[in-house]
Amino acid sequence: MSVEKKIKKAKRGNEKAFQELIQDEKNKLFRMAYLYVKNEDDVLDIVQDTIYKAFISIKQLKDPHYFSTWISRILINTALDFIKKNNRTIPYSDVDGFRSDQNLRMEDKLDLIEAIDRLEVHYKTVIIFRYYKDLSIKQIAEILQCPEGTVKTRLHRAINQLKSDLKEECI
Repeated sequence: MSVEKKIKKAKRGNEKAFQELIQDEKNKLFRMAYLYVKNEDDVLDIVQDTIYKAFISIKQLKDPHYFSTWISRILINTALDFIKKNNRTIPYSDVDGFRSDQNLRMEDKLDLIEAIDRLEVHYKTVIIFRYYKDLSIKQIAEILQCPEGTVKTRLHRAINQLKSDLKEECI
């Protein structure tokens, strides 16, 4: 069954169709939440809240093609709310689940992860979307509900800050 048909059924209240949609997205949701909080218990809470919010508001989804984008947006907002509510920093001390170049040494991976951790939240978000989720600038702009120029600026500033941080650590 196509995603569009599952979404139409889910909008009509079919729980099985919604479960199938979530089954297709759950790994991506888990990995993305893990990048924000780095704690499995918290990740499970965030994913569960995301799924609940998506379930109760599935009727508000306008275009079925954007289901993945829509649920990613819900997850990001839920993760950021969770972080604010619990006043936590986001430790990137564990590299499991973070995709990076296979040729990088472990020390370089840790340095990169620590540098990403030091980024402001809006810079960290665009880096994760662009290089972890491999989304286009346009898709990121839609998810974050901001102009493409803003996404480009944030991405450029984040990359420059990462370069600067990593250069300082090497010296």
